[in-house]
Parts: sequence; structure tokens; C-alpha cells
Amino acid sequence: MPDSGSAGLRLVFAGTPRFAADALEAILAAGHDVALVLTQPDRPSGRGMKLTPSEVKRVARTHALPVWQPSSLKGDDAVGVLRETNARIMVVAAYGLILPAAVLDAFPLGCVNIHASLLPRWRGAAPIQRAILAGDDRTGITIMRMDAGLDTGQMLLEEAIPIAGDDTAGSLHDRLSALGAGMIVNALGILEARTLPGREQDESAATYAAKVSKAEAEIDWRNPAGEIERRIRAFNPVPGAYSVVRGDTVKIWRSRVVSSGGAAADVPGEIVRCSPSGVAVACGGGTVLELTELQRSGGKRLDAERFLAGFPLRAGERFSSTGD
Repeated sequence: MPDSGSAGLRLVFAGTPRFAADALEAILAAGHDVALVLTQPDRPSGRGMKLTPSEVKRVARTHALPVWQPSSLKGDDAVGVLRETNARIMVVAAYGLILPAAVLDAFPLGCVNIHASLLPRWRGAAPIQRAILAGDDRTGITIMRMDAGLDTGQMLLEEAIPIAGDDTAGSLHDRLSALGAGMIVNALGILEARTLPGREQDESAATYAAKVSKAEAEIDWRNPAGEIERRIRAFNPVPGAYSVVRGDTVKIWRSRVVSSGGAAADVPGEIVRCSPSGVAVACGGGTVLELTELQRSGGKRLDAERFLAGFPLRAGERFSSTGD
């Protein structure tokens, strides 16, 4: 980190969601000179669909930083704006726009990215969700030097953390966000004093983290209970795993794999039993998943006991399954 008498590195920061905002806060607290903040244009949000600034824009406003919200960085005009900042480096975190080669070349120290996985595993848009879905037992942060490929650049710093058995995408995001904020400050401190050598990625180990679609959040009860349980955690809080019972869409926020107790049904999606502890549902391969936190359309997230008090499901009823 820069010492108290240092102005730090002059940089441009590009990012949009909370993950990026945490990094920007840490960079500012470390004393670096943020010449310009790039973030996505304001988007409609909430019941009234009011134009809402990104989390990064909120932080930039708090610190009276100049903000630019282009819809694209293609063209000479964009490169000119960036070069006029006289920044030495660009820091990118979950920005959401592709950086053309001319932008990557616009800074003496290049562009570095804070990526929420241990590259080359889970390159792409949804590394946190994909790691949980795959049952990975660890993930982490990679600080990488950006190139023209999709998360293919040299790795500068890397640090791993375990994925707990009850981690959701939300809880894992928060831990990775804090880790990434600390690591980018460390990386900038090193780069301010000297070079930081990079390490090439092993292409043979690369996997792709495709963006999550809402369709993926629909539960297919023909899958084993363990796979469905991971899906529920991976899509908590967004978009929320769901299924349909009695024609009502129900989001499922938490669950646990349980022993069938000899009561497993032959039909995936069939409710095996209901109790204050949860709604036990038959899954593929004779497995059973107990749903412990649920939410009806327009309702609140409730534990199973309170959910059943307002929507009394019964054994023998069935959640629909993809392909029914």
C-alpha cells in the first residue's frame, strides 16, 4: 500500500455492481488517485422502473469523482477520453463492457481485472454461481493483466478460499468481494514500486462460466437431491430457484439433502412429507430434498413452518418438473 506521503497510482476505474464498488472504496482508502470512473448507464429498477445509478456510481458520487457512462468503448473518441486522464493503469471489476484493444493499450501499465475465480477455471460472466453448481470445494480471486481474450490474460496475484457447504452465491460473493478489494490494493502497491511479473494460464484447464439465465433457475426434480441443493444455493439471491405447485410459483431459498426414511416416492417432485422442519420432496435416483425456506409469488421468504401455515401442502402433492 502507498505510504501516507504518496499520491498513489493515478488510475481509471471501471466497474458496475457491489463487487466493484467494494474494490473502488478500498482503492480510494489506500490513497490512490482515481482520475475517472467508468460504469454502466443508469438502468430502470424497482416497481416504478426508475432510472437507478450503479453501486459504483454511488461510491464515485460520494467521493466527488468524475463519472463516465458510455454505452460502448469502441472508437477513437473513447480512447482519447481515457488518455486525457494521464492515468498509468486501468482497474476493471465486473464492468460489463468489452474493452477494445486500443483501450487495453491506452495505459502505460495496461489494464488489470479483479476476477472472482481461480483462473483458468470459470472464465466468464458467472464464476461464483458456476463454482457452486459444479460442487467445487474452493474458489478465489485472480488479479490478472487483461488482453484481447475472455479472461485469458496473465495472472498477477491469486488467492483461494474454501466454499462452505452452506454457501450461497450471495454469501460467497461477499467474501470474494472483500478478498478482491484487499488484493487489488496489494497489487497496485506493488506496481507503484516495481513490476509485478505475470504467469500464463494453463489453457488445458480452462472452463467457461456462462451467464446465468432465468430458465436455469427452474428446478428439474429428476436430478439428484444434491445437485438440486447446489442449484438452490447458486441462484440465491438471483434469480432464485423455483418450481410450481398447485399452479403457484414457489421460490426455494434454502434446502438440505435428507435420508428418505423409507418414504421416498417414485415420482420426482412428489411431496414425501411435510413438517415444521421442511417440505421433503422426492428427487432423481431415489433421493430426497427437504425445502426449509420458501416464498410464494408476491409473498415473503419464510421458514417451512410459517410457509406451511399459510400454504398447507400435503404429502402426495407434486411440484412440477421441467419436461412434464
